Formats: sequence, C-alpha cells, structure tokens
Amino acid sequence: MIIGYARVSTEDQHLDAQEDALRAAGCERVFADRISGSIRSRPELDRLLDHLREGDVIVVTKYDRLARSLRDLLEIVETVKARGAGFRSLAEDIDTTTPAGRLIFHVFASIAQFERERISERTREGLEAAKRRGRVGGRPPALTDAQRREVRRMRDDEGRALADIAALFKVSTRTVRRA
Repeated sequence: MIIGYARVSTEDQHLDAQEDALRAAGCERVFADRISGSIRSRPELDRLLDHLREGDVIVVTKYDRLARSLRDLLEIVETVKARGAGFRSLAEDIDTTTPAGRLIFHVFASIAQFERERISERTREGLEAAKRRGRVGGRPPALTDAQRREVRRMRDDEGRALADIAALFKVSTRTVRRA
C-alpha cells in the first residue's frame, strides 16, 4: 500500500497542496498533522507508523515534512525500513526501496542538516553582534523600574491585592508577582 504523510507547522497553514500531490502519486491513504516538525510526538505520524505493514511505502512531498533534524529523519526511515517498508520523497526524487535512492537520501539529509546548523550559527552570530552594539532582543518589559517600585510599595505598604494592582497597571497578575 502507498501511504502519504503531510504536515504543516501551524493551524492557519493548509494541507491541500500536499494532499493533492500525494493522491496524484498514488497514495491510497493520507495521514496529516498540523504540528511543528520539531515536536517528535506527532499523532498522525504515530498512527501511520502503527498502520505500516511490510511492502508499504510512505510518501511525502518533501522530506522535511517528515522530520526536522537529520537524526529524527534517520530514525523514522530506519523504523520504516525495520518494518519492511520503503520511503519516497517526491520533491527530492528519493526512493529508499532502491540502493541508489538510499544513497541519495543520506546525502540530501546530511546537506539539509548542515544548512539548518549554518542558519542557527548565523542567527547566533547576529544576536551576539547586536548585543555588542548595545541592542538587546526580546520583548520590552511590561513595567518600568519606577512602576516596579510602585507595585512593590502598593503590595507591601498598602497591602493591595495582586489582581487590583495588575488591573491598575494593565498587566497580568503574574507580571505583578514577578515585580
């Protein structure tokens, strides 16, 4: 049986294009997740792997739909192989049911992992450079130093409830607690 797997990272993305391509590739059944690839436990992928039988072939539109890291991808494909099934990626024209396909799969997976690591490295370098120039990333604080002092005074000296202070400063109770 040819089985498709589609995944998008967020709820507002659509699976239609992937599902259409998988059906055109002959998939009799398509499992689909709406979840980040970095999360290992994906319900539909887990169901697909449970459903997998010897001789089946899992098809994806791109191999990054199946996994986010080289290790994850290799583990999933190894699980597929252990069950006597194969793996195909349409975009990369990879088919692990052939020796050449297995070689190509490992080469592409290594390149993809290298690319992700370089992106991460460049991001880290950019953040460090910005920090050296005095720019700090992240969300600005909800309360200024003066407001934090006032929050503490209102709580300690006046004995006001945290919820009341939060409403007054238009922040969450948790923000008041942290102050």
